[in-house]
Formats: sequence, structure tokens, C-alpha cells
Amino acid sequence: MSLVVTPLLGALALLICSCTPSTPQTRIQERPGDFAQLSAKQKNLVSRGEIDKGMSQSAVSLAWGSPSGRVEGFRDGEYSERWNYYGQRAVVTHSFHGGYSSDFGHPFRHRGYHRGYHPGYHADFGPEIVHIPYRKASVWFVDGRVNAWERLQ
Repeated sequence: MSLVVTPLLGALALLICSCTPSTPQTRIQERPGDFAQLSAKQKNLVSRGEIDKGMSQSAVSLAWGSPSGRVEGFRDGEYSERWNYYGQRAVVTHSFHGGYSSDFGHPFRHRGYHRGYHPGYHADFGPEIVHIPYRKASVWFVDGRVNAWERLQ
């Protein structure tokens, strides 16, 4: 019994920890050395989840977390990097699904689960929740320091 319970508890603990939201405070606690290297002004900004021109990439990742994606480029004669942060919006849509289905090739036929299945035309209309990704913020770095940023309000 204990051999089964231990892995189960470990998996449960991992699941709970992975669902914990990442905040500036949790990131600061995870990386106190990076936080200690910041100026007093930058420590104050990072603690509030804000960034400023001239901040390092480390300071931005403490304030805003890891980016969803990174883009490298060359702009105005300088190497630059852009960090993008994405979110998702839940959108309710109404969709129509329909068509003809035959008993032949039904996904459950080979398993013997075709009881109650009737071939023919079918239609379904109803609400569906779709999650649409959107870019909620971007940070541009030149020489590893914040040059510009934008964030949706």
C-alpha cells in the first residue's frame, strides 16, 4: 500500500506546485541573488511587477516572468531581441456541425461498442468555448537592456 501511496502523493504535490501562479514575489524568492544585484529603484519596480528602460533581462524576468516567445533581429544598426508575453481569452462561439456518418469505419466499431449507433445524417448546433491567444506585452532589448516596451491595459 505504501508503495502505491508515495508515488501518488508525489504526483499530487507536483500537480499542486505546477498550478501555483507565478508572481514577482515568488520569482524573487526563487532567485534572491538576481534580485540582490538590482538597484533600489529597480527592486521597488520589480516588486510591483513593473519594468523600466535600462533594466536587464534578468530584472524583466523577475518582474514579468519568462516570455512566451523571443524574437531576435537587427534594427537601426543594432542587434535587438524582443520578448513577447501572450495570454488567452475565452470566446464563446456558436458552431454548426453536420454530415453523414456510416457504420463502416466508425471509430468504435472494431471494439464492439457500436450498440446504439445509427448511421445517417446528423447535425449539431451549439455554443463552444474557444481560447484565442493574444499578445499582451512585448519588451525590446538592445545589448541585453530594456530599450522599449508595450503592454495592454
